[in-house]
Amino acid sequence: MNILILGNGGREYSIGLAIFKENAHNLFFMPGNGATDKLGTNINIKDYKQLALWAKDNSIDLTIVGPEAPLVDGVVDIFKENGLTIFGPSAAAAQLEGSKVYMKNILKKYNIPTAAFIETSNEKEAHDFIDTMNLPIVVKADGLCGGKGVIIAQSKQEAKEAASDMLSGTSFGDAGTSIVVEEYLDGYELSVFAICDGENYKVLPAAQDHKRIGDGDTGPNTGGMGAYAPTPLVNDDIYKKIEERVIIPTLAGMKQEGAPFEGVLFIGVMVVKGEPIILEYNVRFGDPECEILMPLLETTVSELFYKGATKQLDKLDIKIKNEFSVGVVMASGNYPYGSSTPAEIIVDDIVDEDLLNNSHISYAGVEKIDDKLMATGGRVLVCVGFGKSIKEARDRAYALCGQVHFAGKKCRSDIAYQALK
Repeated sequence: MNILILGNGGREYSIGLAIFKENAHNLFFMPGNGATDKLGTNINIKDYKQLALWAKDNSIDLTIVGPEAPLVDGVVDIFKENGLTIFGPSAAAAQLEGSKVYMKNILKKYNIPTAAFIETSNEKEAHDFIDTMNLPIVVKADGLCGGKGVIIAQSKQEAKEAASDMLSGTSFGDAGTSIVVEEYLDGYELSVFAICDGENYKVLPAAQDHKRIGDGDTGPNTGGMGAYAPTPLVNDDIYKKIEERVIIPTLAGMKQEGAPFEGVLFIGVMVVKGEPIILEYNVRFGDPECEILMPLLETTVSELFYKGATKQLDKLDIKIKNEFSVGVVMASGNYPYGSSTPAEIIVDDIVDEDLLNNSHISYAGVEKIDDKLMATGGRVLVCVGFGKSIKEARDRAYALCGQVHFAGKKCRSDIAYQALK
């Protein structure tokens, strides 16, 4: 097949790498990054209507959308209007991520377990609700904020200030003109991904992400500093509850809403005393969770996405390798506080056969400058290791980190610590 992948991060690189290894397809990336040109051809057509025409002219058999912004902007609808096969939700269904208010109301309407909440555009209403709550308190901007529009307030005063700043447009502009204030759930967090075709679904192994910049979950939140899967914190009982109480009613509900959900349903789960409670939905793969899940698939990745895009998931028997995967993000020096000076990336030749066969790099914030691969983004790359145990996978991921050099590089040293306590 001719396959087009939209996006330029580690998530899109890792999907491309998995398909590249199938040795059966021609890959294109829009816009891609400085390393995706080793897997396929980078193109630069930002207008979705023009891109759809390009896809028709170049006989693209399948388009896979990586990030949330094009989905919320309706790229899937435009491609489908042009008779093209594309994997991802419609603009209407993408509101599950595009609007936290919409998402919380869907959870409430279809009796899907979630934290007690209020959604409002009224400052007084937000403040009055905050006065009735226990600490800490979660305040969320309604719109897309690149994963950063959530404040966990440790005092009622802090919660009220966060709500006021969002509603006034000071914090997140238009994304915060409506907010959700909700109870804080105390448990452990999981990332669960369901590949959906509107009716059917396939659940991938549950992952755990590490959001904070520093070891021991300290410092500010980031897009994610590492992840591992499958997590031993999930058993068959929790998977069953997530399917029966969350995925099945969500797919039925979205169909009822006239917006059947196709694509990746990313379920942010908090497990409280053995019960899965839904924190949020996203409508695409998490990053860096995608980088660790792609290598665990025994089923060919292109087939999974194609069947998801053509309503044939019921015909697919999904197979997962009996392995663990750990990804460690290497970030630039000033991340997440600001941009860093571009720095050349040098990767040592790997002579250890074991490391060579059980690890790889997924590139993200990189560009080609004068034919050199340069670290130019906040999260530069992910070192991914695999193994028969989490420890083996983690040791390989960190061994690979030791082979990668660029000025200012930093990474956490404790990825997967929850599973290895």
